Amino acid sequence: MPRHRELKITLKPLPLIVCVAVGLWLGAMAIAASLWLALQLWPQQVQPLAQAMAPSLYHPAAPAPAEDAQAEMFQRYKHTLHKQELQQAAEAAQGNPRNLNSPKCQFWLQQNRTAPTDKSQANVLEFCY
Repeated sequence: MPRHRELKITLKPLPLIVCVAVGLWLGAMAIAASLWLALQLWPQQVQPLAQAMAPSLYHPAAPAPAEDAQAEMFQRYKHTLHKQELQQAAEAAQGNPRNLNSPKCQFWLQQNRTAPTDKSQANVLEFCY
């Protein structure tokens, strides 16, 4: 009857760690070399891709004309005016005695006081009137 041989495996962690680290380093170097080679050999194919990924590097933003600047200022003015209207409505809701008995109104008033957002202001307007 043949005797079975035993296979003994010993685990040495230091060579394993070194081999994995060298493999990762070589893999990273291979990727970097491949990218460099691709940029050197096919710039006309890679250029549109690079422009799509980072358009601001290839086409710097042109200064806005005076009309665009005025339109932007008007938009900011309308946004500020809207925020002020919401703020005034929330302040009026706080002074209304009818709202003191509404738990939803009280909750959203507190939310709007601590962290005012568009959602909290809209909910104050919804639940407090």
